[in-house]
Amino acid sequence: MNYPWHLYLMSAMFILAGIMHFIYPKAYLRIMPRYLPCPATLVYASGIAEIALGIGLCFPATINYSVYGILLMLTIFLLVHIHMLTGKKAAAGFPVWLLVLRLPVQFLLIYWAYSYLYI
Repeated sequence: MNYPWHLYLMSAMFILAGIMHFIYPKAYLRIMPRYLPCPATLVYASGIAEIALGIGLCFPATINYSVYGILLMLTIFLLVHIHMLTGKKAAAGFPVWLLVLRLPVQFLLIYWAYSYLYI
């Protein structure tokens, strides 16, 4: 089945983002909310999930499962984005305007993923 090119773009984005969890884990650990247990495990697990879900977008048998997984993951990642707005240390050096901009971008990503359900 031929999917639109932008589905493959989304797939590549999630695979690359997942790989980055293993190349630069410290960057992800810096933004992990301190109230979550086992932050390193969560960074690596989310990297594995992003890679697996990105690959799953490319196959007819798994696309819908991957979309639901991405929707869930992006919703959970909102916790990190909101946490980063709670203070200077949580912001990890990012400017506030960028952190605020990430929230609507996150919702656009959620909508983008949702648009692939049942294609």
